[in-house]
Amino acid sequence: MSFIKFKYYSSNSFISLIPALIFRLYAKRKLQAYNETEQGDIQDRVNYYNKLIDRFCVENKGTAVRNFRKTSGTTYYFDLLKVIKGFPENFTFHYLNGDVRHVPDEPTFVKSRPINEGNSNSVILKLNAIRHFYFVRDKLSFEAKKNMVAWRGVGFQPRRQVVLQKFHNHTMCNIGQTRPLDGTPWEKDFMSIEEQLTYKFLLAIEGNDVATNLKWAMSSNSLVLMSKPTCETWFMEGRLQEGVHYVEVKDDYSDLIEKMEYYIAHPEEAESIIKNAHIWVDQFRDKKRERLISLLVAKKYFEKSGQM
Repeated sequence: MSFIKFKYYSSNSFISLIPALIFRLYAKRKLQAYNETEQGDIQDRVNYYNKLIDRFCVENKGTAVRNFRKTSGTTYYFDLLKVIKGFPENFTFHYLNGDVRHVPDEPTFVKSRPINEGNSNSVILKLNAIRHFYFVRDKLSFEAKKNMVAWRGVGFQPRRQVVLQKFHNHTMCNIGQTRPLDGTPWEKDFMSIEEQLTYKFLLAIEGNDVATNLKWAMSSNSLVLMSKPTCETWFMEGRLQEGVHYVEVKDDYSDLIEKMEYYIAHPEEAESIIKNAHIWVDQFRDKKRERLISLLVAKKYFEKSGQM
């Protein structure tokens, strides 16, 4: 276990032992100090994660704050508990753990949702953050990196299989699946993040929902290549702009080599996109601000459900 994960689990293991009153006092103080007029950028993010407009009722099958327990997914449990424990214990809510690609029938806290106009029932919180919100300090400049693209990951999903089959043996690609081990020619050894950072280009290929590596890849000095995202998380993938924050390739990645050759020949354009990617990432680094936004998202949920 890495030191980051050890620190996460050891610090969060005490959350359930801390009296709920302390959480509620902290949340009350943070929320009272918030001024929507002065902090419009925060409210914009709150309304993006929580798109609820109409009032609704949480049915009896909802979970009460006092009854919220770990059923599966330790990191999901800790990350949700840190938010909802700041509200009255009789408040009820719905939640889903895991990679969510559908829109629930009623307003529900989720980690991920499809990118479309009809996803207002999917209320995003920063769940499983230890896995998804990891950023890097990249010491290599774009120019100093190899003129190749790197990717490692699980290769179950059809969208990943397409890329692996096409490019696993291309001279400009070092991509391969680490699981499942089924004897396919695109199986390759593990590659650390540090080694991947020596490549000019990094692929971000959606898995069950989003591309897990997108966050750290956009914090690097490498250029992110990916098809148009179909799912989003707290990272607001649906707001990322092609040619501004990343380089968009076709869904079948047939123009991958063409795009790489272009940005190798135009490094100034690549570095401009990388700079914009860093600016995007920076908004998620302030832990206190992130905590406030999480509380505001939950507060809006409880207000719209008539409980607050």
